[in-house]
Amino acid sequence: MSDASDSDQEDGELNRAALLYHAEPRPGKLEVNITKPAETQRDLALAYTPGVAEPVRRIAEDPEAAYTYTNKGNLVAVITDGTAVLGLGAVGALAGKPVMEGKGVLFKRFAGIDVYDIEVSATRPQAFIETVLRIAPTFGGINLEDIAAPNCFEIEHALIDQLDIPVFHDDQHGTAIITAAGLLNALELQGKGIEEVSIVCLGAGAAGIATIRLLCTLGARRDRIYAVDRSGVIHTGRKDLNPYKWAVAVDTERRSLADAMQGVDVFIGVSGPDLVSRRMLASMAPRPTVFALSNPVPEIRPAAARSVRDDLIMATGRSDYPNQINNVLGFPFIFRGALDVRASRINEDMQIAAVRALQQLAREPVPPEVLKAYGLQELAFGSNYIIPKPLDPRLRVEVSAAVARAAVRSGVARAPYPAHYPQMAPGLPGLPPLVPELC
Repeated sequence: MSDASDSDQEDGELNRAALLYHAEPRPGKLEVNITKPAETQRDLALAYTPGVAEPVRRIAEDPEAAYTYTNKGNLVAVITDGTAVLGLGAVGALAGKPVMEGKGVLFKRFAGIDVYDIEVSATRPQAFIETVLRIAPTFGGINLEDIAAPNCFEIEHALIDQLDIPVFHDDQHGTAIITAAGLLNALELQGKGIEEVSIVCLGAGAAGIATIRLLCTLGARRDRIYAVDRSGVIHTGRKDLNPYKWAVAVDTERRSLADAMQGVDVFIGVSGPDLVSRRMLASMAPRPTVFALSNPVPEIRPAAARSVRDDLIMATGRSDYPNQINNVLGFPFIFRGALDVRASRINEDMQIAAVRALQQLAREPVPPEVLKAYGLQELAFGSNYIIPKPLDPRLRVEVSAAVARAAVRSGVARAPYPAHYPQMAPGLPGLPPLVPELC
């Protein structure tokens, strides 16, 4: 049987199992639980009328009291318009609900954060923005999800500007943060620095543009990054660019993906399956780094890549290959840290702190419980381990604490650094300093 036939059979079995998982024993993946006693008449009097009146009065006098008397401080809205759901495209808001529920599962499982998933039927960015602004008082944070570019940029910018709670588009910044952490470690293993490498980014939507921006902030040279979309290299001579693509355009004679790949050090794919050929990979510089993140089928499959290059470090978006670039390494813990200090936003300092925490954690000895969870005998920092595993319990402590520290130091925190977090320290040991070269 061919590899394709094997893959089709596995996909069919997984699809059937997924439908059963979502439908039985009760539909969906989330429920609402009561957190206070509700067994006696007095309990009910405290939970609702007349007892509920007193916290209402306190909140009316001081809106910050909502963090004391309601679940606002541990509640995140996961919101979509259904225009870019996974790899399925514009399937609509309602069809995106299983993904939003799934995001809620991950928030709760990994960071203890409660979620309401909200699917908004909106055909214009402004309608979506207005809807979120009106419901925002309920929440301690907003996680935007599966919103197509370029509307996602306008939506996020407007909400960050008008709200005083964290707003985070995970398809942009979550992908960028995890990619950056893994890439910095991979480049060190390859003997290269972020400020000297050339990079191809295939895919110029939300994830691709945000990743380019963050890599520039971390020191990558803007003129050595080639963004590629369906029409080829995004260069300054093109007349079809929106403002977001224009911001990542470069002055170059390279036009096709094959042109762009010639002699580059890094490939990052956030696009689609099987778009990179063996010949393209062979044309890259010595000791290349390849992040083929299209899911479930990468831009080039690991077996094909390694048949051409034995000097590469490779990552994918899949859990069955080494070096999975998985957003669950970031968003639960980024929000945890932001919520715990009541941050008004998730700023660039907090994003970089998450990158550095993930980068450092991959260098630490791996706990036995992580090895057991993945059925491994050993795992150590190297070409097959450049980023922590999603089930590593240290993520909740280390990433959340790093984000909270950065929020406090950058002035966006409205509550003190939590006493139960690790002691605030000047920085992370053993890492090279940032190169402050911005896009």
